[in-house]
Amino acid sequence: MKRAWAFSCILALGAILSGCNKDGSQNATQNPDASASQALPQPGQAASGTPAASGAQERSTPAAITKAQLPGEAAETLRLIKAGGPFPFGEDGVLFRNSASLLPQHPRGYYHAYTVRTPGSTDRGLRRIVCGGPRKQTTDCYYTEDYYASFKRIAE
Repeated sequence: MKRAWAFSCILALGAILSGCNKDGSQNATQNPDASASQALPQPGQAASGTPAASGAQERSTPAAITKAQLPGEAAETLRLIKAGGPFPFGEDGVLFRNSASLLPQHPRGYYHAYTVRTPGSTDRGLRRIVCGGPRKQTTDCYYTEDYYASFKRIAE
């Protein structure tokens, strides 16, 4: 009796798990305050952030945005990055791993993420600036308004 019940549970669990994510949607919600390296992989990508299909596939370069086109809060974040802080959130300046490979590939430790304040938001919101290279340098920076799902290169 116990074996039959256990077997039924295993079959039911298998059916539930195999039915999850069939349409490519993600059932888990992403916490905006999660670490930058914990961004969920995009559909069509393996967990490592590489394309799921076999063979080499090159990423396209992110679209560009000028500093004048950025929201005022993003311009303020760039100013704070150049000054070396102080930053409004303890998480500012954390390592950004680029695990989804949406930005150009560089060695680990090259990119760092900073919060861009969102007016009216009670938490850090979804907007960030990710800069590469030495701290206080803003020549290789990217803006995202959708929590690392897409980026725009900030043109000098």
